[in-house]
Amino acid sequence: MDLHATLRAGVTTGTFVKTAHPQVVEVLGTAGLPFAVIDAEHAPFDRNTLDLMLLAGRAAALPLLVRIPDKAAPTILQVLDLGAAGLVVPHVNSADEARAVVSRARYRGGERGFSGSPRFAGYGALGMQAALAAGDRSVVMCQIESRDGLANARAIAAVPGVDALFIGRADLALALGHEDIRAAAVTAATQAIIDAARAENKIAAMFVPNLAEREQFRAAGVSCFVVGSDQSFLRQGALALAPSR
Repeated sequence: MDLHATLRAGVTTGTFVKTAHPQVVEVLGTAGLPFAVIDAEHAPFDRNTLDLMLLAGRAAALPLLVRIPDKAAPTILQVLDLGAAGLVVPHVNSADEARAVVSRARYRGGERGFSGSPRFAGYGALGMQAALAAGDRSVVMCQIESRDGLANARAIAAVPGVDALFIGRADLALALGHEDIRAAAVTAATQAIIDAARAENKIAAMFVPNLAEREQFRAAGVSCFVVGSDQSFLRQGALALAPSR
């Protein structure tokens, strides 16, 4: 499951998982998605639940990124040890913050504590060198969603080990004084972040609520999309069945 190669190969589309049950991942794994993102920032995932979700991802051959709730070294270590394919890191506002995140996610040249016993290392089945190499292939996406992040987007993208800039339009809109993610100023800021990522040969990634906006931003240079979530799929399906109100 080398997600790096998948993300570099062309336009990819996954979804958020916000329901804390491994069967959600199991079901998504039957759909052939290239990845999904466990949203541990905005949904109720503790360490034990994340363990089950990432176990399900391995069983279903569905690579899982985790949007982590903070940038702390123990948070990054635990998520990657459990077998996440990588991280979506909220509120990265500067190149220094990006460097700290990459360092906490990397063994060689970084500060990630090593153990060969967790899931990512095959519970000891990999030798140390293979485990180090596997760990250092973790994807790092820095989420840009503030005025500082916007101003520093290209410097963040230029940090070695940052694979993608993930655009958080909702918080970015609020930071710019808007309550509409489609406001002209937000769209302009979004394009500036896309351009910053592409200028550094990094992936531009973002959440969109529907396929129409995926096509809009695909034309603008985004190549990695998170469309909707398990919850939105469930709600849309239920609304299609519900009687007219």
